[in-house]
Formats: sequence, structure tokens, C-alpha cells
Amino acid sequence: MAKIKYTKTEQKHQQDALKQFNRFLPTLQLKKQQLQQEVRLSVEKLTANRIARKEALDKLAGLLLFFSSPQEAEKFTALVEVVTIDTSTVNIAGITIPVFDKVEFADIHWDLLNTPWHTDECVAALKDSLSLRAEGKVLEKQYQLLLAELTTTTQRVNLFEKVKIPECKENIRRIKIQLGDMETSAVARSKIAKSKSQKLL
Repeated sequence: MAKIKYTKTEQKHQQDALKQFNRFLPTLQLKKQQLQQEVRLSVEKLTANRIARKEALDKLAGLLLFFSSPQEAEKFTALVEVVTIDTSTVNIAGITIPVFDKVEFADIHWDLLNTPWHTDECVAALKDSLSLRAEGKVLEKQYQLLLAELTTTTQRVNLFEKVKIPECKENIRRIKIQLGDMETSAVARSKIAKSKSQKLL
């Protein structure tokens, strides 16, 4: 605990600090609750994305079996080219987090007569898989940012609740006792001095 001065000025300083901590604490607690909820939602979205990615990969693996050779299967990957991954941002509890919008694919055409009938389905499945993977990366970034902010906010709440507020209350209590003792001591000295001066008269 830091050293304090046993003065009325220090008492006022400690009381002002206590008021400030008590004023900010509810805001921090509200932010913490909001972030806890957002982290839970983020985990749910990540879980749903992982399940969807596994399903998309399973579907893709099933479709690849229709190709007569791995070389033939590889040909269709040239029909899928990512141009951009579009994201935007949103503000949650005072922090900016990325949001997945969509994946833009190049508009590649192929000869429908000279490609196997399942090429269309394979291309669509590959696009789904790539979109879900891109979304997963953005969701992971969201989760990391929200978790980091929640950790910081929780530390601040704990600092206020468990350290700063109790410390201020204890400092105010000690100053009051010390000031009371000093006042009592001053009154006693005054009485002794008055008594001595009366004896001299």
C-alpha cells in the first residue's frame, strides 16, 4: 500500500478517487458482460463454421471420386480462382472487429460439352469450401480480438473491485482515525497548557 499523508487534503483526494472508481466501475462491469456474451457468440459461430467446413470438405471428397484420375480431378481446381475476400468492420464494446462478407471468385467459363457432368458440382463445392475457410479465418480473428479485450476489461474490473476501491476506503478510514487522534491530542495539549497558565496566575 502506498504511503499516504494524514491530512484533510489527502482525505479529500482519496474521497475523490473513490467517487471516480465507483463511477467507472459499473461501466466496466457492463462492458465485461457485453464482451462475455460476444465471446460466447463468437465461439458458437466458430463451431458452426468448423462443422460446415468439414461437411463441405466431405462433400468435395465424395465428388472427387467421380473423376477417373487425380490428374483429371486437379484440372477442375483451375476453374476456381479467388479474386478478393471482402470484409467490413463493426464496433463491439468499443473495439473494431472484422466481419466476413464474401469471397469474390473469378468468372471462369468452361466447355460444358467437353467436361464431366460433375464438374459444376465440384466447382460449387470447392467454392463453398474456400468461402467457409476464409470466413473461419475472420471468425478466428474476431474471437482473438474479443477475448483479448475481455481479458483486459476483466483485469480492470478486478483492479477496481479488489484493489483500488478497498485501498481508498482503507486510506480514508486510517486518515479519519489519525486526524481524530491528532484532534484529541491537540485538545488535550490545549487543556494542559490552559491549566499550566492558570497555575502561573
